[in-house]
Amino acid sequence: MLEISAIIRSVATTTGSLARLGTPDENLTDAERIDAIRRLDDLKAAATAAQARLTDGFVASQRERHLAAGRNPRHQDEGLPQQVGWAHRESPHRGGQLIALARVLVHEMPATLAAMTEGWLSQRRAEALVRETACLSLDDRRTVDRVLAGDRARIESLSYRQLEAEAKRLAATLDAEAVVARARKAEADRRVSIRPAPDTMVWVGALLPVKQGVAAYAALKAYADRGRADGDDRSQHQLMADEFVARLTGVKTAGQIPVTVGLVMTDRALLHRDDEPAEIEGYGPVPAEWARDLLVDTLEAQGVGDDVLAWMRRLYTHPTTGELVSMDSVQRAFTGALARYLGLRDGGICRNAFCGAPIRHVDHVRRVADGGATTGPNGQGLCEACNYAKEAPGWSTRVVIDHLGRHVVETTTPTGHTYRSPAPALPGHSPPPWRGRVVEFEGGIAREVEPGVYELTAA
Repeated sequence: MLEISAIIRSVATTTGSLARLGTPDENLTDAERIDAIRRLDDLKAAATAAQARLTDGFVASQRERHLAAGRNPRHQDEGLPQQVGWAHRESPHRGGQLIALARVLVHEMPATLAAMTEGWLSQRRAEALVRETACLSLDDRRTVDRVLAGDRARIESLSYRQLEAEAKRLAATLDAEAVVARARKAEADRRVSIRPAPDTMVWVGALLPVKQGVAAYAALKAYADRGRADGDDRSQHQLMADEFVARLTGVKTAGQIPVTVGLVMTDRALLHRDDEPAEIEGYGPVPAEWARDLLVDTLEAQGVGDDVLAWMRRLYTHPTTGELVSMDSVQRAFTGALARYLGLRDGGICRNAFCGAPIRHVDHVRRVADGGATTGPNGQGLCEACNYAKEAPGWSTRVVIDHLGRHVVETTTPTGHTYRSPAPALPGHSPPPWRGRVVEFEGGIAREVEPGVYELTAA
């Protein structure tokens, strides 16, 4: 049996050695640097293989515990994506993907797992093999596994796209009917998604059947080509993007679109041109000037006499932590103004650690059955999966106030691991005056990391 403490000590030693690798003190040739980069990539692949085996063992153990406790088999996996995702410092959604990947690697694609363990097949490339064989029978999937992952000389030099194409080609050869059926089934998964992009932009995308997707793109491109031919000074991409918005919303100017955008900014930034960044609910910080321009453009686009679609509500934040503590309207249920308050306080994003999903449920931190009150401090915004997960046996959540005075939700999982998630600070918040205070004394320098708590930083 492996001694886990010995493995942890070995990992700690390796981490310490890696911290020195590549520093100016290391007198390496360029050839040695390239060799080290390759060896480290091998190490990453082997580590992800070990994580896959550990993940599969953890899931199997948890399922046995749930069944022994009489839990409904349909709910036996609730909470597992959260625990695996948090261990990776990833979202529960990614945790679920890693659970599925681990199951396939351990039980269905041994050659792929072995290639990862040996270090020459990365997790990204392994995921491509798993994905492209998902529609095959177990026997056919193992054939692809053996033919591709079992042939290092052939596969190692292929690019990611070439490897993906090889897997698709072999899958279609083994079972063309299954591949066609998968394509037909995929049409049921068509959807539209949005995610933040840098510089106050967002990506809006649609997963569509290929005929519809190509037709939509061709229509936008044809419109842009006509515009360019008629002398429009916008680029082709700009014309396509503007027409995309116009056709979906029915208006030509973004400021005329009657949708709600949760824009949070200080009165100083709004009225006195302060540079304190604003916050877009569910997106994050944006420059103050950009936020003011958004409001001006919205009001100007509506025109005089039109219904004004911009409105303001006062928000009150804690003077030290920047946490939202109150707003104009208060109700005694997680609906209406109270639900809106919690959505703003939590930034429109699931409150659980590492989860970036939008808020879908507003629920109690401490359950009502356990005496929890329907109040702002005892409320939190969660995605659907995380809200269901915390109701599973062995989970507990509570509100704590940390040394900065912030509202923190502390979640403890059935394995005893604890994760903390503080409420984000809203615009107008400045760091506590003690943060980073440096104190010199005989023999060294210390930096204050908490009120009255100092850490030696230099001798």
